[in-house]
Parts: sequence; structure tokens; C-alpha cells
Amino acid sequence: MKFSNDAIFNVVFWLLYFLYQWMGLASLYGDYGAYFINACLALPVSLLFSIITIHVFFRKFYQRGRRLAFWMCVITTSVLLLLIRRYFNYYIMYPRYFPIGLHMGLFSFGKLLVEFANLYAISGLYALYYFIRYWYQEKHRVQELLQQKTLSELELLKMQVQPHFVFNTLNNIYGTALKTSAETAQLIAHLSGFLSYNLYDARERTVKLTDELAYIKNYIELQKNRYGSRLDVAVNVFDDVSDISLAPLLLLPLIENCFKHGVAGSVEKSWVRVDVSRQTELFSVTIENSCDNMMKQNEGNGGIGLANVKKRLELLYPDRHELKTIEGENSYLVILKINMESK
Repeated sequence: MKFSNDAIFNVVFWLLYFLYQWMGLASLYGDYGAYFINACLALPVSLLFSIITIHVFFRKFYQRGRRLAFWMCVITTSVLLLLIRRYFNYYIMYPRYFPIGLHMGLFSFGKLLVEFANLYAISGLYALYYFIRYWYQEKHRVQELLQQKTLSELELLKMQVQPHFVFNTLNNIYGTALKTSAETAQLIAHLSGFLSYNLYDARERTVKLTDELAYIKNYIELQKNRYGSRLDVAVNVFDDVSDISLAPLLLLPLIENCFKHGVAGSVEKSWVRVDVSRQTELFSVTIENSCDNMMKQNEGNGGIGLANVKKRLELLYPDRHELKTIEGENSYLVILKINMESK
């Protein structure tokens, strides 16, 4: 059985703490039996407080900027746990093992202060491991982002073979097509918008969600021309998303998968549905497409595009996104949620 680094650290850390509470203190006072019981009672309080503080309060409140809520929860939890422990010690432990402690009183300020200091010191040592690991992870994530950015810029440079020439040519063709075929002119306009976004907007760190959606609609219009009447596509934006910005080219691979693994291999009528909504800072997009059973068996859904999106989401929105895929009998659904609120 293989244990994770976190599991090994927790076992070693709390075992050492238990041995300190038992053997360390007992070696000073000589009563190993009494201090074994004391260690058994001290361990759950420190362990529970440390785990709740680091793995619940810190992630849920502190990392999201809710510092006041974090400290209120930490202080309240520590007070509650120490009062429970103090009550148990005073009425059960002290009469049996440490009768000298009864003279201090149940709510002795000095005793409570020492226990508070010990509790926060142990929790601080426990948290140090996770803070160091988080720092290394962030450093590694920044390096990966820089590497990804460099690779993306190189790819864009490869694509940018005289882009002004391309757009000038497209504009000339568009002007000519207007005189002969409005439908052709419209397709050229969609292609021009699609290429412009790839060459220029995709260089930015973030783009407006409305621009990303316009880019996707250009792509869809070009695909509709390819597949004709057998393709039904609906893009629905249910809420105002004009103030939301996100990393460019994040949604297109999910749309491309709909056509690559759903529409392209189907001989029957196909459909794609894209729904965009938000709840305050939570942005959601659901993308669903029809797919034949034969396509699922031969190619499967997802692939490289979905894997790349997962990787980018981990780099760009760690602990702030949720990506789910649901494979139905004749459909494939992708649900992406991103918390746009910065931590």
C-alpha cells in the first residue's frame, strides 16, 4: 500500500507530538502512566484544531480574502476546544492524577494562557509544512505558466506570416463578394474575425468573455456552413457577463471537441448546445453535443483538447474551478465552472 507524502507527514508529526506530551513530560516528573493519559487527551485537541484551521478555515476563508471570518473561526474553535479540555482535566484528570492542579481553579488565566500558546505553537509548526509546500507549488506553477506562455508566443509567431497581408486580402475578397454573394461575404467576415482573435487577442493574458464568445460564434458559423442543414447549434447567454474576463482560447477546445467527436462522424442530424450563466463571481458554461454510439466506441470523447484545457485550468485557476464530463447514451456534456473572484 502506497502512502502519500501528506499521510506520512501527518503520522510522523502527530506521533512525535504524542511522544513529547508523554515521554518528554514524564521524564521530567517521573509519572509515565499519568502523562500517557494526558498525552491521549492532548493529542485530539491539537490534531483537530490544526486540521480544521489549515485544511478548512485557511482554504475556505483566508485564501479567498475573508481574513476576519478566518480569525473569528480560529479563535472561536480554539476557545471551545480548550474550554472542553480544561473542564475535562479539572473534573476528571486532576482529581485522579494531578490533585495539585485543583488549586489553580477551573478558569485559571495563567493555565488557559499557557494552553492557548501551546495550541497555537503546535498548529503553527503543523502549518509550516503546508506553507512551504504551497510556496514550492506556486513557484513551479509560475514556471509552467511562463513556459506555456513562451510556447504559445512561439506558436503565434509561426502563425503570423504577414498577417496584415492576410487581412487586407480578406477585406478585398469580402468587398468583391458583397457584389456577388452576401452569404459568401458573411463567411469571409466570420473567418476574418476568427483569425484576428487568434493572431492578436489571444496574446493577452485575459480577454473579455464577450470577445471569447464572439470568437466561438465565428467558429460555429464556419462549421454551420460546412455541415449545412444537418447541424443545429444554439448558444445561450442567460446573464450579463460583460464584466467577466478570462484566459483566451480556454473554451474553444471544448467547442472543437463537439464537432470532432460528435458532429463530424455522424451521418444523422447533429446538435450542439452552449449555455453560459453566472452567479455573482461564479461563471458557468455547459457544452453538450450529440454523438453516435459508434463514434464513442471508435474515438471516444475528450482527447488532447480536453486534456489541455484541464492542464490550463490547473495552472490558471487552481482551487477555483470545476470541470466535469458526463457521457450519455447519445450525448456528451461538459460542465465548466470558474470562480472569477481572485484570492
